[in-house]
Amino acid sequence: MPKFKKILLKMSGEVLAGTQGHGLDFKTVNDFAKNLAEIAKAGIQLSIVIGGGNMLRGRDALEYGIDRVSVDSIGMLGTVMNALAIKAALANFNVKAQVLSAVGMSPLADLYNRERAKELLNSGYVVLFAAGTGHPFFSTDTAAALRASELGLDCVVKATKVNGIYDKDPNKFPDAKFLPELKYDDAIKLNIEVLDTAAFAICRENKIPIWVLSIQDSNWVKNIVDGVETGTLVK
Repeated sequence: MPKFKKILLKMSGEVLAGTQGHGLDFKTVNDFAKNLAEIAKAGIQLSIVIGGGNMLRGRDALEYGIDRVSVDSIGMLGTVMNALAIKAALANFNVKAQVLSAVGMSPLADLYNRERAKELLNSGYVVLFAAGTGHPFFSTDTAAALRASELGLDCVVKATKVNGIYDKDPNKFPDAKFLPELKYDDAIKLNIEVLDTAAFAICRENKIPIWVLSIQDSNWVKNIVDGVETGTLVK
């Protein structure tokens, strides 16, 4: 039985690039959509925020003198492209989906509206929130925490490449300690980078747990559907 019945899945855009490292690899997109369809068909109310790192590496642009507002604006468009790709792939598995963008994108996507989002979710749609918050200087992590708070969701699931949170970078420190459970304040104090500080703070204020798990675990979908406590839970 699902541990959480209304979840927002936060994933990086890089996941959709496959082995090519950038852009959209549509075999990967289709494979990922199959996983998402399995979650949705299990009766879990699913919404998604996807980053845009496969379309734009912001640090690279900043190094060449592109201003931050322009970089973030380009990144917002990248998240819309990713969301549209996932929506199209979900149709292959008979799952209804809709993209809601924080900036005007008609006719490609509907403009985000809280009541519209709730209506779609209650009607069984997978809802993809795109274009971040619609403002520069705010990450898609912050957008995920904001949307989950606005809609009163049960949990933000951060799908990442690591199996949870450690007290320090396990790639650099062999003595890093795995933390199966963590308090919001401790995540902020330890400067845990799996989400940004603003996202942790928003979830703390609205008492929304953050479940960090690895999408490289072949059982990650099953764990969500069956409510298996794996990874790290921040609460």
